[in-house]
Amino acid sequence: MGGGEPADERREGPMALPGRGELKSSIMAPLPNAELVQNSLQLYRYLLRCCKQLPEENIRQHYRHAVRQSFKVHADEDNPERIQQIIKRAIEDADWVMNKYKKQK
Repeated sequence: MGGGEPADERREGPMALPGRGELKSSIMAPLPNAELVQNSLQLYRYLLRCCKQLPEENIRQHYRHAVRQSFKVHADEDNPERIQQIIKRAIEDADWVMNKYKKQK
């Protein structure tokens, strides 16, 4: 209680990265149809498709592993509001990752 980060700043999504900084409000999704992701299975598949677009195999493996681990961590989540919060954050994090590697090309 008390200290710590505000709820919307927690880094808990499937591609959560510590110390990443603020997200801008004009974020574009890394793949088309991100707005169609409504449940955890759709999110999982969406994030794995994002991983396929990353430039190097070791980077793809790293993020695939991160996605799988995060889904295991959140597998028992049953609060629909919290699930939607995790989905939103995961898509934002995926966008950040995709933009990060797009700039390095």
